[in-house]
Amino acid sequence: MKIKSIIFTAILITALVFTSCSTTAETATTKEKTTEEKTTEQKTAETYSDSSDGGHAIEVDGKSASYSNITVTKTGEASGDEADFYGANSAIFATNGATLTITDAEIETDGTHANAVFSYGDGTTVTVTDSVIVTEGNCSGGLMTTGGGTTIAENLTVHTYGNSSAAIRSDRGGGDVTVTGGTYVTEGTGSPAIYSTAEITVNSAYLESTASQGIVVEGKNSVTLNDTTVVASNVKKNSNKSSWYQAVMIYQSMSGDADTGTSSFTMNGGSLTNLNGDIFFVNNTACEISLSEATIKNNDTSGVFLRAAAAGWGSSGSNGGKVNLTATKQEINGDMVVDSVSVLNLYLKSSSSFTGAINEDGEEGDVYVSLDESSTWTLTGDSYITSLSCKANSINLNGYKLYVNGVEYEEGTASSGDAIKIVSSSSSSGHSQHSKPSGGPTKK
Repeated sequence: MKIKSIIFTAILITALVFTSCSTTAETATTKEKTTEEKTTEQKTAETYSDSSDGGHAIEVDGKSASYSNITVTKTGEASGDEADFYGANSAIFATNGATLTITDAEIETDGTHANAVFSYGDGTTVTVTDSVIVTEGNCSGGLMTTGGGTTIAENLTVHTYGNSSAAIRSDRGGGDVTVTGGTYVTEGTGSPAIYSTAEITVNSAYLESTASQGIVVEGKNSVTLNDTTVVASNVKKNSNKSSWYQAVMIYQSMSGDADTGTSSFTMNGGSLTNLNGDIFFVNNTACEISLSEATIKNNDTSGVFLRAAAAGWGSSGSNGGKVNLTATKQEINGDMVVDSVSVLNLYLKSSSSFTGAINEDGEEGDVYVSLDESSTWTLTGDSYITSLSCKANSINLNGYKLYVNGVEYEEGTASSGDAIKIVSSSSSSGHSQHSKPSGGPTKK
């Protein structure tokens, strides 16, 4: 078991940073459940294991239960929708409005589609605190939320080793996830620290991906990071649909797993360090990116800060990225690229600064830049935008040229322009029963 070494690694990281499937089989556990109905089942200092294909070590169905100081192990195989959407083969499974509390647990899975802790369905709430989670197999997330479930996590150490195994994972039907503290590390291809088809908020945690994006948001869903550290090293691809690497990917796969609409990524404080490729990539969706007082650094000097562009998802000609990026008290360093089917509205507010070029190679998609009286833009290359609002001394050309709707901008002049209208597609069902296409994105 890797749990002991994972605990030690988590202590070191914390000190550094913070100074689709088989039919469900009968569950085989080392402790039989009590036959007496109780308002809240309470278990402590016990061991639970399951080796069946599709089964669970612990299952809580429509009732309240509490487990503390437990060890949970899960082997066995599964595949497809029953596991990814509905919880088959997960080590711990809560459903049908259950309320489950887990404290001081060691949870380890070693099987395909063996998620560790799974919250499924409207009204289901799973709370996990002060625990260690390790998953070894492919398609095996640490925390999994689908069908409108709720997951609350505090002070966890989560480490996943398989492909398509996000540490904080969601799928069809989404839900609400709140994470506070702890460390979340992934090793596999297509395994970001967070894959969101839900509303996910992370507070004061450490997130790291060693092969995949750090964060992925799909469709009409969100990720909010508050005072959180992210380290992303996207060095392996899970599909051939895109030629770029990135730390944060915001997109719509059109598989039916996420409603179509405006995606959201918010970062308040904390830090984001990218080791390969671009910082942000937006494709085939409209999105809101909000950044405030975050330290964002790209260690790859060949990468850009933001790329809004068509890729292999959606319909050619209308599958670009549509972005409203709002920076408040924020420093931005790096270029931005907006292709011919994409849109960017960049708002710099409250003493924000942007050092970089926009579409240095020539005019492409529509771009509006707005700077308030306290914010600045320093060019690092010729730039081409569509519309501009700024005060007289907001822009430092730095020896380069800025073209606004084809007209060269004169340094030291004020400008008044209009934002680009961004229209998001109307919401479509996120509960389709079709499986995600093979060779998909960095999906969970």
